[in-house]
Amino acid sequence: MLGRRGQTMAFAGLLLVAITWGTTFPISKTLFGRVGVWDLLAVRFSIAAGAMLVCWLPAVRRLPRRLLRHGAGLGVVYGAAQIVANLGLERAPAAVAGFITGTYVVLTPLCAALILRARIGARAWVAAAVAALGLGTLALHGFSVGVGETLALLSALLYALHIVALGMISTVRDAVGLAVVQIVATAAVSVVAALVVQGRINLPGRGTDWAVIAYMALVSGALAMMMQSWAQAHLPATRVALVMATEPLWAAALSVMFLHEAVTARLVIGATAIVSALIIAETGASDGRRPGRASRRRVRRAGRRQR
Repeated sequence: MLGRRGQTMAFAGLLLVAITWGTTFPISKTLFGRVGVWDLLAVRFSIAAGAMLVCWLPAVRRLPRRLLRHGAGLGVVYGAAQIVANLGLERAPAAVAGFITGTYVVLTPLCAALILRARIGARAWVAAAVAALGLGTLALHGFSVGVGETLALLSALLYALHIVALGMISTVRDAVGLAVVQIVATAAVSVVAALVVQGRINLPGRGTDWAVIAYMALVSGALAMMMQSWAQAHLPATRVALVMATEPLWAAALSVMFLHEAVTARLVIGATAIVSALIIAETGASDGRRPGRASRRRVRRAGRRQR
């Protein structure tokens, strides 16, 4: 464990990670007018995969074949989550999509309980109920649910499943190699999806768009993931959880500031409920009274999604 100064640096690093992940919502929203969802994902993850292979290829070579296969499978799930999340973001306000996608924090222990047969504690049920209230406030339009909000919730479920599966196989020794394999598989899924849906990949036409996509690939992608992995090794789980739960807040704040999205009573009430649910779920992450074949602590440590 680091000293006080080192822990402060780790905390600041995690806060920067949460902020950079929050920026991806308004940034992607602004790009959609010029760069399609399929093209954005294909280019973004291809850049990220290339950079990570250059930097960490030896870590991939050390992985046994079993982990290579599992990492590729996890990358497919993560790629599907990214596709669904961005299709939802294209159809819903960035602030709303950010809060709904953030409910993966609440869905993760519920999925872990179903898959790993772990007991669901009272805290998880309370968090799920509060999150459902927030989701209903944000997503319901009369008696119907918006398509964008539905896709955002589906992406949150896929992210949660990815976290649980990663927690079952990941170790500290293999974490970097697995991360690279997953990003490479995500890039492959994104490229194939773009080719199947539209028959080609349209490259950005502006230098500024290339710069923004490179930022999303390298800064809010590869570098943020490595910073988060380092910081989590030196901070208590509860502190980490609370910092990372601020991601949707940054997404909403930046969307209001730069996209001029309206701050409505529905947004405030729904966002407050969801953030409360994230805090309820995450402050119980270090509770040791949760039995099962794989502890939730391991699940949470293993798998914050690489945004």
